[in-house]
Parts: sequence; structure tokens; C-alpha cells
Amino acid sequence: MVHLELTEVESPIGPLGLAAEDGVLVGVTFDGLDPLRSWARRILGEVEERPGKNPGGACSALHRFFDGELDALAELPVRFHGTPFQARVWRSLRRIPAGTTRTYRELAQWVGDERATRAVGAANGQNPVPVVVPCHRVIGSDGGLTGFGGGLPRKRWLLEHEGALQRQGSLL
Repeated sequence: MVHLELTEVESPIGPLGLAAEDGVLVGVTFDGLDPLRSWARRILGEVEERPGKNPGGACSALHRFFDGELDALAELPVRFHGTPFQARVWRSLRRIPAGTTRTYRELAQWVGDERATRAVGAANGQNPVPVVVPCHRVIGSDGGLTGFGGGLPRKRWLLEHEGALQRQGSLL
């Protein structure tokens, strides 16, 4: 059985559900705790919930991020529950600095196979720790916004918050 510390934090993009395992962040979901509980049961199996105030330090880091300290999430420890390929993609996402974007092709190059663009996109879409692991910083090769599990309005908000849209031009 996995023991998870859970909490919900309000943010400018809506309520975020947060989960930590052994003090390390493992999950972030949009729209609060219900989607987080579903994810945990599906991925981790039997889960014992424990209420938390700041799971893995994520609440305080997210507040700092939303208050404008854009690098506040960069060093927050995370643990990935996924395939080795997914974990490589998710670790690569953390290399994208705040205020910048990368394409799926660039991300595929980082994980060692430029032809794996679709697989990278699928792994990106399964990111269990969005915002903290910045999947929102990945855009289409034409520079346009593409799918985002939290919805394109949230993706746009996050990129605007980080200043990435001003640097990328008008396609976004």
C-alpha cells in the first residue's frame, strides 16, 4: 500500500490537487483532489491518504511561482511513476527554463530519438506532475499551442505568466 500526503491548493489557474509519497511530490492534478485520487488508484493501486499542509514542499513552491518567482519549482524534488521512457521525457521537461519553450521534436532529440516525436508527445500528455514538471512549455513545431491536459487556456496563462509568449511571437 502506498501512503500519500494529499492537499489542495488554490491557484490562479484553479484548484490544484497535490500528492507526496515519503515527502516527495508524485502528483499534481487540475481541478482539485478528485482527479488526483483517480490517478493515484489507477497508477499506484491501493492508497492510504493522509492530509497534508505542504506535501513535499509543493504548496510553498507553487505560491512562490504564482507570485512571480518563476524558478521556484525548478529544484522541487519529484518522483515519477511511469515507464523508463516516460521518466526520461519528464526529466527532460525539467531542463526547459521558465520563460522559454521547446518543440516536441527538440524534446525527442533530448531523449535520444528525433523520430520519437509522437511517443514524446504521448509521454508529455501523461505527465503526472504538471506545472512543476513544465509540460506546458512544449509547443508545436509551427510555434503554436498544442494540447495540454489542463486545457489550452491554462497553458496560455502559464506561458504568459512566465513571459514565454512575448518572446515567441504572435503564433501563440
